[in-house]
Amino acid sequence: MSQLRKRLSLFGLTSIAVGACIGSGIFVTPGQIAGAVGNEALVLVVWALGGFIALCGALTFAELGGMFPQSGGVYVYLREAYGDLIGFLYGWVMLLVINTGALAGLCVAFAEYMKIFLPEMSHGGKTAIAAGTMLFLTLVNMRGVQVSQGLANLFMVLKLAAIGAIIVIGVVSYDPAAVPLSLSFTEGMPDNIAAALLAGLIGVFFSVGGWHHASYVAGEARNANRVVPRAMFLGVLIVTTVYLLVNLAYMLLLPLPEIAATNRVAAEALNRVVPWGGQVVSIAIALSIFGTISIYTMSAPRIYFAMAEDGIFFKKLAALHPRWATPANAMGIQAVWALAVLLFFSGLFNHIITFVTFMDIAFMGLAGASVFVFRRKKPGQERPVRAWGYPVVPAIFVLLSFLFAGNTLLERPAQAVPGVVLLLLGVGVFYWYRQRKVRA
Repeated sequence: MSQLRKRLSLFGLTSIAVGACIGSGIFVTPGQIAGAVGNEALVLVVWALGGFIALCGALTFAELGGMFPQSGGVYVYLREAYGDLIGFLYGWVMLLVINTGALAGLCVAFAEYMKIFLPEMSHGGKTAIAAGTMLFLTLVNMRGVQVSQGLANLFMVLKLAAIGAIIVIGVVSYDPAAVPLSLSFTEGMPDNIAAALLAGLIGVFFSVGGWHHASYVAGEARNANRVVPRAMFLGVLIVTTVYLLVNLAYMLLLPLPEIAATNRVAAEALNRVVPWGGQVVSIAIALSIFGTISIYTMSAPRIYFAMAEDGIFFKKLAALHPRWATPANAMGIQAVWALAVLLFFSGLFNHIITFVTFMDIAFMGLAGASVFVFRRKKPGQERPVRAWGYPVVPAIFVLLSFLFAGNTLLERPAQAVPGVVLLLLGVGVFYWYRQRKVRA
């Protein structure tokens, strides 16, 4: 059987976990979240709540990552807990909804920020830049995981430096007379706080999601059963801390109604302090998104690779490149579908957030629930790391994930139902492919 090369370190995996989270979300979604909750203190609460849920997920997935230290991550947990159909469906929605949808949105956001260099860019030009970025980074990552690890390390440092500058400028430049920040739960509170928090979590989950990408490349990590869980935990801690601080900085520089009215909050905030601040931060955002696209083009194809090796997906996706030893076929198929999504949804970034997050969180909840399944089915299997706070912490993660997914389906069916349709289509494809294999 073909073997992936073990090259990834704890720092590299943590970079992947952090880099997969900190992309465009923290620079694009704060306005949507501020509009949903309407209160400054509640803005910080919803970000903290999203981080808390992700931390519960990381503590839960730490046990799963130690039990199954091979490439595929969430797919492996779902297949081992619930069987081939559920494992297949996760890979199916990753290919058709979650990863390719996120890639399409990220590429559109990257192209949008490129307008700082090309202000006269047409819609067709923006689409061409988005498509070109997708293809370029797919080809780069086909050359080897060490390339993407290098990009992840570089862009993680750059994006954290940019966000650090925003935080410092926000604190140093704060003028209470110009922006009277009030962190009390009084003014602007929504009538239905629970509904507002759930609506705000759409943007938060889109921004926080990605920490589990470290588990997808576990088969290429040294000492994976210990390093992968630590990387996920550290990744969530870093991301949650950074997001709370940068949102506070935004509110120190801009009143909440102005934050709610813009999709470029970082640029607007820095423009209040330095005339050219918006341009500088736009460059930093573009670099951040570029690095995140690189991570996504590299990590998720390992799911399709693992599925193909298990014999429940198309065999050619398990082929490694003869020279670079990467799942080049899987990466190519992902790029083709992401380009198709890009062409259909390039102008619907906010809808893509809901479309992607709904299906992603639903499957994350199901994967988290597998901890309970394995405690019953595999009590004797080695667990280098056990889920802290079991069974309470995993139960919190699972219940809140399903609550969010259910609320999204009811409140935003236009974005959620297409994902459900694709999921049901995947059931038919699974049984068709299985029957085809039997006949062969």
